[in-house]
Amino acid sequence: MKKWIFGFCLSIAVFLKAQQNEYVDFKKIEANIEFLVDSSKVKGKLIYQFEILKDIDSVFIDAQSILFSDIKLTELMAYTDVEFVSVKYKKNKSKLVVYNNFKADSSYELRLNYLANPRKALYLLKRNDYLNIWTQGQGKYTSHWLPSFDDMNEKVEFDLSIIFNEDYTVLANGKLDSISGSGDFKNWHYNMKKPMSSYLVALAIGKYDKKTETSKSGIPLEYYYYPEDSLKVEPTYRYTKQIFDFLEDEIEFNYPWQNYKQVPVHDFLYSGMENTTLTIFSDTFVVDSIGFNDRNYVNVNAHELAHQWFGDLVTVTSGVHHWLQEGFATYYALLAEKEIFGQDYFDFKLYNSAKDLGRQDVSGSGTSLLNPKSSSLTFYQRGAWVLYALRHKVGDKVFKSAVKNYLEKHQFANVETSDFISEVEAIYGQSLSKFVDNWIVVKDFPFNNAIALLKSQSNFIQEYIMVDCEANSSKCEDYLTYYLSDEAKIKVISQRPDLVSNKTFKESKKVRQAISQYVTTIPKELKGNYETLLDDASYLTIESALYNLWINFPTARARYLAKTKSVYGFLEKNVRLLWLVLNLNTPEYQSDKKEEILNELKSYTNPDNNFQLRINAFNFLDLIGACDANCRANLEQAKTHHNWRMVKFAKDMLKKQDK
Repeated sequence: MKKWIFGFCLSIAVFLKAQQNEYVDFKKIEANIEFLVDSSKVKGKLIYQFEILKDIDSVFIDAQSILFSDIKLTELMAYTDVEFVSVKYKKNKSKLVVYNNFKADSSYELRLNYLANPRKALYLLKRNDYLNIWTQGQGKYTSHWLPSFDDMNEKVEFDLSIIFNEDYTVLANGKLDSISGSGDFKNWHYNMKKPMSSYLVALAIGKYDKKTETSKSGIPLEYYYYPEDSLKVEPTYRYTKQIFDFLEDEIEFNYPWQNYKQVPVHDFLYSGMENTTLTIFSDTFVVDSIGFNDRNYVNVNAHELAHQWFGDLVTVTSGVHHWLQEGFATYYALLAEKEIFGQDYFDFKLYNSAKDLGRQDVSGSGTSLLNPKSSSLTFYQRGAWVLYALRHKVGDKVFKSAVKNYLEKHQFANVETSDFISEVEAIYGQSLSKFVDNWIVVKDFPFNNAIALLKSQSNFIQEYIMVDCEANSSKCEDYLTYYLSDEAKIKVISQRPDLVSNKTFKESKKVRQAISQYVTTIPKELKGNYETLLDDASYLTIESALYNLWINFPTARARYLAKTKSVYGFLEKNVRLLWLVLNLNTPEYQSDKKEEILNELKSYTNPDNNFQLRINAFNFLDLIGACDANCRANLEQAKTHHNWRMVKFAKDMLKKQDK
């Protein structure tokens, strides 16, 4: 007993004071997984293969709210039962500790069975009466559903086999080697081949169809979609192959994995997540050809793909260097967008991000890029600006060669900021310490330097900055008539909506959208042209125009509602919700259907709907004073939602209603 206690204390000291990978190198995990859907639990059988680097009396595996059984250890093919204990060392954090006299330069295999009751990181949801199961490891920890490693410095090959109903599509990291089994349940076998951090382990299960393409370099590209969304596949995945081929050419380092899959899921926590070979993204980006003009998947698509190199292949050692993942992914996504939408688009996005960073500093919330508690704005946008400025300083040839060397040297490993900078310095031949201090280390973003650099490279930005209708009204009318870009014209409209004339309606969709947003008091002479906005291929334009026309011209309300009665908008039904509320407040239109209309509005608060749709429906019902007992019951249910935004909203609204 005393020996066991001594070993227990030594293990605690090791995993609290040092990284385990100094002692142990886990090579591979083979996981066989099943779902107990009714209880939202996961059970599995796991095989861990690892090598001991230094003598040690225990190894540990991160495992939250997990029960273990049949734990056996083997060395030289001899299986033995071992002592183990589940240790809770922080609030909601625990590890499985396995005891043995582990010897350096020896290989071992650990086998175990487990039962997990995940509270996060894996979500079993319902969508249209079907299951939609998906994972989110980053920031949530895969160890809640799969005993693994919360330390991103431990890279392992994960091979997942998943048993599930054959009527569903089952996706995981790597290549699908086979589907086996008989009866209603099948076993999907996925093979990864290369190591990755545990936070990148993923699975997604749902009712999906698939479209495939092949990249220029021969990589299989798989695009998954809900069967009812077949007409949305092209606009949703538009430019995907072009983005893939561009990034391989631009980075000059071949895509490092076997294939690339993308799948939308219900009520995802973020826009997207770059799981190795399997990007999961929010189904709010599944759009038709009209929705593409307002909100599309292109940037998220490119960003998550870029992470397959920057984050998945080369992973940071800690949050201190998080910008090496998010900054690189943001920058290369911008380059891909430049390839598609042009230089002015690229420059304008950089300009707007610089302004956002400048405002963050003015508010006092700016931080160094090396602060692990920095905002997403800092990690993503300031990180991208560092790469833009660095490339300008050292030149294209040096920059691209350094990036290639950085990836080659550190592939399947972990890095710090100095690892990247040293690669640039080695080719550049000069120290970059001043650049690093000014752009990376200091608290404030170098706003003036950034704008000066961008202006020196972009006549478009020079023109845009010149426009200031609030300070110089004499030229503003000319700005809308002559050579200015769409972005500059939109700026004029936002500052001086009174300058909009019938000629302005002949401009692009983007300018017309600005008219719908900023011209809220509609002169009678603009009424005819303003009504044409209801025909635009833009759900945002239609939404704004419908509301403004309804407000400005009461006698024509029924006509506007009749014209837009079949327009629903995005997944969250932005146009339809507005239409329902306007209908309820237009007595002369469909007077015999008001109860039906109200019931439809209430139905969108039900739990099986997208959380943003629910929030919008709750807001409208509260606005018109129609949140009844069923509405309140749905609000109560929303307090247990997996998305914190839904939870916060529900709690706040219930408090408001109880006052």
